[in-house]
Parts: sequence; structure tokens; C-alpha cells
Amino acid sequence: MLRRIPFGKFAAALVAAVLLAAIAAVAWNPYLLVRGEFARQRIAAGLSQHSVEVAGFHWVYATRDADVVDAPTVVMIHGFTGGKENWYPLARELRGRYRVVIPDLPGWGASERKPGADYGFVAQAERVAAFIRAVSPGKPVVLLGHSMGGGITALVAARHPELVSRVGLLDAAGVRFRDNRFGEEVLAGKNPFAVTDDASLHAYLDVLFFDKSKAPAIPWPASVGFIRQRRADAAFEQSVLDKIGRGPQRFLPGEEAANIHQPALLLWCKQDAVIDASALDLYAARMPQARKLLLDGCGHMSITEQPHNVAMAVESLIEQGVAR
Repeated sequence: MLRRIPFGKFAAALVAAVLLAAIAAVAWNPYLLVRGEFARQRIAAGLSQHSVEVAGFHWVYATRDADVVDAPTVVMIHGFTGGKENWYPLARELRGRYRVVIPDLPGWGASERKPGADYGFVAQAERVAAFIRAVSPGKPVVLLGHSMGGGITALVAARHPELVSRVGLLDAAGVRFRDNRFGEEVLAGKNPFAVTDDASLHAYLDVLFFDKSKAPAIPWPASVGFIRQRRADAAFEQSVLDKIGRGPQRFLPGEEAANIHQPALLLWCKQDAVIDASALDLYAARMPQARKLLLDGCGHMSITEQPHNVAMAVESLIEQGVAR
């Protein structure tokens, strides 16, 4: 005869089994903690996750509709070693005012990576143009790009003006800025963003963030998962940097910026140790219609260090065609 187990004991045993399974999963793959934190941030920003097949790649993106019908769509393009999560603080500031769409670029984050594919400025710009057509058919978008994503955004705005009504380049790559340690290491064939251990993880965060209080905390064992993931991505990162940092395309965004005629925002941080703030004036020389904004007290990650100030500038660009 089978003995009946009290429901309370059964429930406790089930919870214990689930917890043990979760602990085992995290022990096997600590990067699950990082993904969990990304999901928490996405939900806190009011975003939902979706996917789409575009330009031969599977894209994963975060989005939130505006509270007002026919509000502009804002598409945000992340930088080198980044992902859609970098934009969540800004998306949170803009929540409700605009429709927000934030993809992981092909090759990065949760989007598809194909071995041997081209992930340079030109190839990614054409993919982003196709993505815009898919998520905002027949309606131009406000296109924002950060770092590498800024170089991609510049090419999209210049080559596909019918897709972009407003353009924002934030700490954007694509011009020959004043020499700094980061640029010198790139030209020497190194990847200054490489992460292989705890020391290089801290060095990576230190060069990105001037305001250390805004740098993400990556405690153990999440740090173990993050480091493993970056080690696995090392060859891919190097191949992309060969294209956008040392190859013949590296200054193409700046050259083609002269073909950007839409209302534009050029936003940098004074203490940017990656793309030196001298890049702002180099872009501005080719984009006389652009409004310039130089923030103080932040580094390369303006969108996470000062999201409120960036949001004010983006809102002014959208509503008035100028950056406040």
C-alpha cells in the first residue's frame, strides 16, 4: 500500500529539489547569474524581449511601446563588447514617451553569430538598415548609436536617410581622435577590452567608467561566468577590432558623416578614456547642423553614468530637432 505524503512535506521537498537544481545549474554555468541580472534590469525598465529574422540573422531585442499613439520610435545601437543592456538606464528615463527598440547586434549578446561573417562597420550598417525596415516599416526612426554603434549609426544615417529622421552619436567611434592609451593599444594590435581574469575585468571596467559608482558590480560567482564568456569571445572580439579599429573601414563613419543632413546630436563625456572627446569636434566639422553636448564627470559610458542628462538631450533632439 502506498503511503500518502502530507502536502506540506511534498511542497517543501519540491522546493528543495528546485533549489538544488538551480544551484547545480549556476555551479555548472555561473553566467546564468549575469543573464538573470540582465532580465531583472530589462523588467525594471518596462521592456519586453522579442526576436526577429532579418538580413539572414536571428536578432534578439528589447522593446517597449509608447504611452501615446504615433509617438516616434527610438532605435538604440550598442558598442563593442556591449549589448542591449547598456541602454536600459536610458530606456528607463525615456519610458512611455517614445517607442523604444534596442537590439543585440548580430554577433553580440543573444543575437546570432555566424562563423566567418563580416561584423565591420559597413556590413553591420546594412543589417541595421534592414532591421529598421522590419521593426518600423514605412516610418523613419530616431537612431542612436554608442561607441562602435555610433560608427554604425553614422553610416546608416548617411546611406539610408529615408530610414532615419533624427540621429544621435554618443561617444562614437569612426574618426581619428587625439591619441590616448586605448587607441595606441588598438593600433598596436591589442584588444584593450580583453577580459581573461579578475585583474583584467577590473581594468576593463576602470577604462569604461569615470564615475566608479556607476560601474556594474559583478560579484563572485557571477564574475566567474562573465570572465569565462569573455574568454570564449576573445577571438571574435579580436576579429571585430581588426575591422573597426585597424582596418580600412575604421574612419569611414567620420568620412561619410558629411552626408548626414538630419537633425543630429553629438554627445560625449569629457573624461572618456576610450573615444577621446576630441572626436566630438571631428564629427561636428562634417555635421554643421549637429548640436554638441560635452558632459562632465563621466567616461565612455555616458548612457549609464548620466542617463538623465542623456535623456534630456535626446528628448530635445526629438521634440525640437536640437540637443539641449
